[in-house]
Amino acid sequence: MTNSLSNAALDQGSVERQLRARRDGGRRLLMPYVTGGITPDWTAYLRAFAAAGADAIEVGLPFSDPTLDGATIQEATDAALARGATTRQILADLAELPDLGIPLVASTYYNLVLHDGPEAFCAALRRAGVAGLIVPDLPLHEADELTGVAAAAGIELALLASPTTPEPRLAEIGRRSRGFVYAVSIMGTTGERADLAASATELTRRIKLGTDRPVLLGFGISTPEQAREAGRHADGVVVGAAVMRRVLDGAGPDDLRAFLATLRRALDQE
Repeated sequence: MTNSLSNAALDQGSVERQLRARRDGGRRLLMPYVTGGITPDWTAYLRAFAAAGADAIEVGLPFSDPTLDGATIQEATDAALARGATTRQILADLAELPDLGIPLVASTYYNLVLHDGPEAFCAALRRAGVAGLIVPDLPLHEADELTGVAAAAGIELALLASPTTPEPRLAEIGRRSRGFVYAVSIMGTTGERADLAASATELTRRIKLGTDRPVLLGFGISTPEQAREAGRHADGVVVGAAVMRRVLDGAGPDDLRAFLATLRRALDQE
């Protein structure tokens, strides 16, 4: 059964429900990222991620001006676009993917949403079996339309919070985010880093004061040790640049499954 058919039966709230259930069962959550269309057989990475114990998968829809992404994700985006990757083809690939048993969350920039219009964009995500959406350049005060359209299509729009987000806005993000809250560990772009930012601990604490939704920490988590440390504070981690660096260096699905398995073990030890 393809993803589009199997996920068509999923009702609204499937991302948050699944992540909550795993978190409440004592599990720390793992959401790896892959740039859609990065290789001809790129969906094989998704199967490897699921086999390694991922709890959700973030699929990046390439955009020509990824302003919030660091050098690695920008390089991956450029490589995918150079291959001719398009949103339509990526979603078609996802629609043919067997059900992985975990939610797929698309991430992209608001220009791509506006290109087809929010209604058509969210409907296309749903047909492809995508259950969640991240739009990092969408300001909170402009998110009402997309939040409503996404909810009507059964897509959960997850919002981002950063270390400099003031308390009233942080509380609003916690209320309005769907699926989970994406905690951005540092001010800056995505990318691998030697240490987990000290600001990550305080940010996750502040977010959790205002919401019981799962909080996933991203930006800079690159090693099992960093994942373990993040898991002491957040409900889980998002790992993007460390995955894509390996893909760009020629790592295959089995290599990525082995790498993510080390992160899975680190999170499970926490």
